[in-house]
Amino acid sequence: MKRRINKVAVVGSGIMGSGIACHFANIGVEVLLLDIVPRELSEKEKKKGLTLEDKAVRNRIVNDSLQASLKSKPSPIYHQDFAKRIKTGNLEDDISKVSEVDWIIEVVVERLDIKKQVFDNLEKHRKKGTLITSNTSGIPIQQMSEGRSEDFKKHFCGTHFFNPPRYLRLFEIIPGPETSKEVLELLNEYGEKFLGKKSVVAKDTPAFIGNRVGIFSIMSLFHMVKEMDMTIEEVDKLTGPVIGRQKSATFRTVDVVGLDTLVHVANGLHKGVPTDEAHDLFAMPDYINTMVENEWFGSKSGQGFYKKIKNDDGSSEIKSLDLNTLEYRPQKKASFATLELTKTIDKVEERFKVLVGGKDKAGEFYRKNFAALFAYVSNRIPEITDELYKIDDAMKAGFGWEHGPFQIWDAIGVEKGIELMKAEGKEPAAWVNEMLEKENKSFYKVKEGNTWYYDIPQKEYKKIPGQDAFIILENIRESKEVFKNSGVVVEDLGDGILNVEFRSKMNTIGGDVLDGLNKAIDLAEKEYQG
Repeated sequence: MKRRINKVAVVGSGIMGSGIACHFANIGVEVLLLDIVPRELSEKEKKKGLTLEDKAVRNRIVNDSLQASLKSKPSPIYHQDFAKRIKTGNLEDDISKVSEVDWIIEVVVERLDIKKQVFDNLEKHRKKGTLITSNTSGIPIQQMSEGRSEDFKKHFCGTHFFNPPRYLRLFEIIPGPETSKEVLELLNEYGEKFLGKKSVVAKDTPAFIGNRVGIFSIMSLFHMVKEMDMTIEEVDKLTGPVIGRQKSATFRTVDVVGLDTLVHVANGLHKGVPTDEAHDLFAMPDYINTMVENEWFGSKSGQGFYKKIKNDDGSSEIKSLDLNTLEYRPQKKASFATLELTKTIDKVEERFKVLVGGKDKAGEFYRKNFAALFAYVSNRIPEITDELYKIDDAMKAGFGWEHGPFQIWDAIGVEKGIELMKAEGKEPAAWVNEMLEKENKSFYKVKEGNTWYYDIPQKEYKKIPGQDAFIILENIRESKEVFKNSGVVVEDLGDGILNVEFRSKMNTIGGDVLDGLNKAIDLAEKEYQG
């Protein structure tokens, strides 16, 4: 399906709706942003003598929401001038304008009845062939498409952006029962090529892929921190950069995202996946329930797992929540002997074996944590996806993990991962043992410069799609290396072309780098095309 997306309509101007509108404006697309009409005048409007019929009043909700988004940090827009590409309106006066757009994205409140009302109105004005998608984070696509026209169903699916849309790369595409293959291919390519996303096609299951695994991982830590009598500083120390995740790690990240947001998704999973083997894990620990009752949601409420306070001398201090007393106390420095062993290991993937072998509480933590994660993701196939690499892609693009669960498992060793599980009373899905029985010892392998994944239904390795447009240096360094010194590595990219990769500290240019560049030029002139 070849078509250009010149104009989109975003229905719903909340944090996500305005953020999505801004991101389309960032890439040069014209946007129509719509929201409901206010039912009451604000005090400011009353003082101005305005009525409910004035355009400024009727567009107040959408205009205020967009302006709040444009002022937020980090900014959703590349440049404030790009906001001129966004035109605002309301769902009564301007809904007919959706007939002029190429793609309609619904981003209203997460209630099926309201979404269906919106679709009823949109279908009256939408022209045939127009893409129409929902940014739902959990309502089944099948339920939303019920009662719609054949053309609507053919062009309808879920498109789940992660917040904030400009910065988080995951773009989940969730087909409905009758979504056409051409629509899925178009959205998949558009997400990658134009939106700058990692497109992942997911099955229509609760929370799809990213949030299903991501929320499991966080909820697992919420329970584990109490079971192991750990502090939040200790968990954040163990779940941050040392394992290739953001510096804010676990509890600081929850403070930024908002505990209420996480609890909402977790409660939805607790209700929506009653047969999940980890169902009880989605139930809130008592300390989380107390925090929610106290409205300790994190940054948005001024306190969460951490709280910034002003001391009597005017200085600022960040205090930590003691999960036993639920009182704030000075932060405690976390240190572990196991982490000291990884300081000389630059590659994150090479640290995992050391971490699970630790003899202290850190080692115990990693063994328990990874055992639970490996068991969970292996059992989600084929429920949430048929391809294991999609789980890894979703966690890397949506949660900022440097390595996905199956990549971590490969780094530790598949058989070692099963050993960790059994020590915790867990078992992998049957397909993992079947894979090993056929002498397939890893989930991924590199062949001919490309990454191949183990295809479970076919019981063989297949090349991950989409690699042909890229040269992945990580996959060719060893097999295509033609020269190396301490400053550079020269690799054969194929087609007679050499690549010179700086390996010096901070890419500084010294004698070895200059020697390497000269060597590469000599090789290119004698044996290659360039």
